[in-house]
Amino acid sequence: MTNKIEFKINEFKNLNKYPKDLFYRGNLDLLKKQKVSIVGTRKPISYTKNLTYTISSLLSTRDICIVSGGAMGVDAIAHQGAKSNNTICILANGLNIKYPKVNKNLLTSIENKGLLLSTYKDDTLATKYSFVLRNELVVALSDILIIMQADQNSGSIRSLEYALKMNKKVYTIAHRIEDNKGLIPYIKKGLVEVIYDINEFINSIKTNKNENDDDEILNYLKTNPSYEEAIFKYQDKIFEYELNCIFKVENGICKVIY
Repeated sequence: MTNKIEFKINEFKNLNKYPKDLFYRGNLDLLKKQKVSIVGTRKPISYTKNLTYTISSLLSTRDICIVSGGAMGVDAIAHQGAKSNNTICILANGLNIKYPKVNKNLLTSIENKGLLLSTYKDDTLATKYSFVLRNELVVALSDILIIMQADQNSGSIRSLEYALKMNKKVYTIAHRIEDNKGLIPYIKKGLVEVIYDINEFINSIKTNKNENDDDEILNYLKTNPSYEEAIFKYQDKIFEYELNCIFKVENGICKVIY
């Protein structure tokens, strides 16, 4: 069921004009989380697909909510990497319309477990103009924008322009020149920073977590148990946290990576 948001979203103060109406389906608590927007081409190469999923998944493991626009390609992969319960999808049409149809199951899952947002009433179809406005909202909602891969004169470049106007940090991944032509001029000017080491990038993002957060495993790891003790206590979960670079092992002792 589509509902209207009756409060102001602080992040949207960066918009040229605050939306007259905002509609939602799902969990509004996700708006309270730290957020990172991930966007890019609808036709990513395999390399981009893999890194989009990896980055989104790693950020989500750190309890950072992933924001994107529900389109084919990079958008859909970013939502999938975050898992439906930790992602916000902003649509360019009414929320009762699952568009593009190829993403219907994904969008339905986000509606049930995550959060769908739109400035359009139910039954409103997407237009070229509504996609542009959707891109602005996706950028505004987060502290950081990651453009995974962009063609020249694409919607991702428009998102980049919005981010620069809002003084937001913009990143992309290391590509061959021909695979990321849209961003090369901005990289050369120092307006877009290239990610060369995924784990280093993930660890560089300061999260809003505090000592009262209820991540039982993370709090346990902060006590610096032995690796064997941690595995005995939490089994496969410890391997998951290690793979996602939540902690490292030094001389058999677990040490959280801050």
